[in-house]
Amino acid sequence: MIERGSRLSEKWRRYPSDVLPMFVAEMDFALSEAIARTLHDAVDRSDTGYAWPKDLGRIFSRYAVEAFDWAVAPERVTTVVDVMTGIAETLRALTHPGDGVVVMPPVYPPFFEVITMTERAVVEVPLAFSDGYAIDWDALEGALRDGARAMLLCHPHNPVGRVFSREELERLASLAKRYDTLVISDEIHAPLVYAGNRHVPFLKVAEPLGIDAVGLMSASKGWNIAGLKCAQLIAGNERIARRFAALPHDVRDRIGHFGVLATIAAYEGSAQWMRDTLQALDGNRRLLGELLAEQLPHVGYRMPDATYLAWLDFRAYGLGDDPAKTLLKLGKVALARGIYFGRAGRGFARLNFATSPELVREGISRIASAIAASHR
Repeated sequence: MIERGSRLSEKWRRYPSDVLPMFVAEMDFALSEAIARTLHDAVDRSDTGYAWPKDLGRIFSRYAVEAFDWAVAPERVTTVVDVMTGIAETLRALTHPGDGVVVMPPVYPPFFEVITMTERAVVEVPLAFSDGYAIDWDALEGALRDGARAMLLCHPHNPVGRVFSREELERLASLAKRYDTLVISDEIHAPLVYAGNRHVPFLKVAEPLGIDAVGLMSASKGWNIAGLKCAQLIAGNERIARRFAALPHDVRDRIGHFGVLATIAAYEGSAQWMRDTLQALDGNRRLLGELLAEQLPHVGYRMPDATYLAWLDFRAYGLGDDPAKTLLKLGKVALARGIYFGRAGRGFARLNFATSPELVREGISRIASAIAASHR
């Protein structure tokens, strides 16, 4: 753990010091020794120039085999500054202005922004919910039948924490083949999957079908290096690989040199740190469930299969469409606002539990006090 409030990142600077920040996807843990040593060594030798990502395809390929039993040809890996840039460049390269792009809300808010920014059209196919969240297959097929040309898959899903099964991915790939749909799979949370679940890269099931598909991965969320800017854009076939090879040089020039160095250290020397981190996060996701059951039994919470993000349903407490606003005002605790995740996020908020058990307890205590105050 880092000392509370000792960082100068957005998480700790956006709100006043009396607000407990549990909104943005940043962990409160110290870096892995391998990453910290790599960055310190670079500073010691004044190695702060432009990035040289040429070796990263080979290194990512080796990591993919070790982590996911997934064979990736190094030449199909393009290094980009971050996942959202990779999505934007993919939409520009492989779709046309005005094309419909499916998203499954509640979902990561920048999905909506990147589709609009690239002059494509958002097609919402909300996840179905009964005992948990699941793909609405009838609605998805309807959207593809009606002409949506691409789909953004969030896998593992942010914010609901689902790890889609191989059977679900195969069914999705079959639909994509039937309707000639491009699938772009954001797998930034792939390293953060808990025991009892297994991440299957979408390209692993898509490639045998010959469909157009693109995967995006990064060490940024798993190893807490989002500010260093480095992600991997993986082409699902040779045609797409050729298109990515023709991307403007500026796309590569934006990559952070420290991001490349830290990513290599994450993939090659930080496996034990990840195991330890997942153990700590597993304890926190279970603790969160216990605290909610004790203090806020009507908050809807399903332990996530992956990520360190809890998707909380506050609708039973009558806090309106934007409960995070009330919790910030009355409880001095900042959560991610559910309304940013699409219409399906009304009445919800997202909580980041990648911190100490003590701060998880403090966060729930503040939320409970805020809800009590809202009903006085």
